[in-house]
Amino acid sequence: MKNILEICQEVADLTATQKPQDLFSGSSQQEAVFLSVAKDTLDSLLRYGDWQELTKEGCLITMEGRCNYLIADFCPDFYSLLNNTVYIKDSAEKVIGAITPEEWMKEKYFHLATIGLKFKIQNGMFKFLTPPPANVKIVFQYRSANIVYDAVAGYEEKTVLEKNTDIPIFDEFLVKKGIVWRWYRRNGMMYEEEYNEYQRELKSRFGNGLAPHDIHLNLSSEFPSGVIINAAKKC
Repeated sequence: MKNILEICQEVADLTATQKPQDLFSGSSQQEAVFLSVAKDTLDSLLRYGDWQELTKEGCLITMEGRCNYLIADFCPDFYSLLNNTVYIKDSAEKVIGAITPEEWMKEKYFHLATIGLKFKIQNGMFKFLTPPPANVKIVFQYRSANIVYDAVAGYEEKTVLEKNTDIPIFDEFLVKKGIVWRWYRRNGMMYEEEYNEYQRELKSRFGNGLAPHDIHLNLSSEFPSGVIINAAKKC
């Protein structure tokens, strides 16, 4: 796996420009541009979709009488929740999900009967409608905000690009293509061909990690309920 400096040096070969030697030196405008477009590329890939590389399982243990749980306290690299992946980890593994704002208001102010746990995710928090029992283990899948491995610190995942030796979590060829067209654009050069090539590669790599169709995890086709693993959609 190539680190971010090595990838930027390959980009310099492709764009016929001087190779960067230290992206974080702060003494060269050329290297500052490379660092800027590298950060932009990684941030854009993070926001593109539910990459397999970023999919993780989180866990929340409830406490007696507490309704609100800050996600950063128990899941510091949380970026977004994956749909239909939250369930109580018990013998039944009952699936629960975030309710709509309308349902939340009706149950809160009209005291409608509540079946099971109800929650919403707002302002980076799990918010339960009523206090759940203590020590309920709730697990979920989420998209991580990590974008690089720290090659110096035992390949620990990080959310910020900080060193020349940091290794992108995403496919290095895709990262290189993303830096190439952004470098051309940043320097006021034509970049349409490189951008189109990057987009084709991006959609291909992302699509390869998705299911070909919806997978329904329910016992009977007559009662379509339960977990649905989302299919790949056209890009």
